[in-house]
Amino acid sequence: MNGAENYYRATAPGDSYAALSGRQQARICIIGAGFAGLATATSLMEHGERDVVLLEAEQVGHGASGRNGGFVFGGYSLDEQALLATVGAEQGRRLYQLTLGAVDQIRRRIDRYGIDCDATHGGIYLANWFDDPSVLDERQRFMQEHLGVEWQRVSPADFAERARSERYFGALYEENAFHFHPLKYAQGLARALHDGGIRVHEASRATAIEARRDAAGWRVATAGGDVLCDEVVVCCGGYIERLYPALAGAILPIATYVMVTEALGDRMPQALATDAAIYDTRFAFDYYRPLQDSRLLWGGRISIRSRSPEEVASLLYTDMLKVYPQLAGAKVDYAWSGLMSYGRHKMPQLGKLPNGVWYGMGFGGHGVGPTSLAGDVLSAALMGELSKVDQFAAWGLPTTGGPAGLLAAQLTYWYYELRDWMRQ
Repeated sequence: MNGAENYYRATAPGDSYAALSGRQQARICIIGAGFAGLATATSLMEHGERDVVLLEAEQVGHGASGRNGGFVFGGYSLDEQALLATVGAEQGRRLYQLTLGAVDQIRRRIDRYGIDCDATHGGIYLANWFDDPSVLDERQRFMQEHLGVEWQRVSPADFAERARSERYFGALYEENAFHFHPLKYAQGLARALHDGGIRVHEASRATAIEARRDAAGWRVATAGGDVLCDEVVVCCGGYIERLYPALAGAILPIATYVMVTEALGDRMPQALATDAAIYDTRFAFDYYRPLQDSRLLWGGRISIRSRSPEEVASLLYTDMLKVYPQLAGAKVDYAWSGLMSYGRHKMPQLGKLPNGVWYGMGFGGHGVGPTSLAGDVLSAALMGELSKVDQFAAWGLPTTGGPAGLLAAQLTYWYYELRDWMRQ
């Protein structure tokens, strides 16, 4: 494999931003330059608020935002039926529509800021892993009747022509969806923020968040300095570690795996006759997409631990050949794992702690659209409009149970994996 384990980082070195040095003052300090933090800062900037400092412990897009599958589509990790069951049909439909608006907003920002992020507007297929047409029948009907969304049905024969695989039993096609290079998009937002007057600092890990004694507001400390601010927003996801226990205890850091093949060249049409991205109907599904340099990106599996690049490559290569045996012999050039953050309820966690700390996290598994949505919700709240953030109050910050919660999550994954295996 390539010496650089992460394909995205290898193909997008990006700009660099100086570490925080000394004391700064700002109206708002955002911790975490992943999609949620970047989107919050971008929305603030677009609404005229530029007195903002954005702190990143590593590099822009270091966590899940710069390592994910690159799928941009509607919905949350919590499935649509459960969403509506929790908050009712009207509110559930409204929340789902917000994610479709976020997809459109990401497109607009790509255009507005001239972000070259390999956006491929070919839609996304949900491929049926099971020889049971009711799986797609029920999903298509639910999306249309309850959410007003039309997904196109594709027959098994037609999908086999497009996906070049006999493994599936038809698909649903989401035309409005697209896929992109997530790290290039994150870097593009950071560049737009920097050019717009937002202070962006990399290599500036927040080590403490303290209420100020001398005045209202907060002190955010780093190794090189601190930020005195009126408002603080924590957008750290699976890499929050011990920064703020009240928030860290409400998420599960769950690992997922991704690999990228060598450039396939003329072999790519043997595997895919579409530029769409694909995922399937299992609980722990494969997700994959063709890249613009003729490589295939393949992701999947869920675990409570990260693995070495060699282990990831071995696992996912085996998964790929189950669907595309014609790619036997193709080399894996990159493989990596990374941590996502899940709330126990699988919905984004957006809000304000009783002491005044704002937070946006818990986007694991379906995060690109919801993180962009979160930026709008949090920026509106920071400017005094609370109605958007109140829509997420039903889920809150239930504890995930620490190590016991992680073990329970792994056991749940194994249970659903076994159920899918028995079903097929």
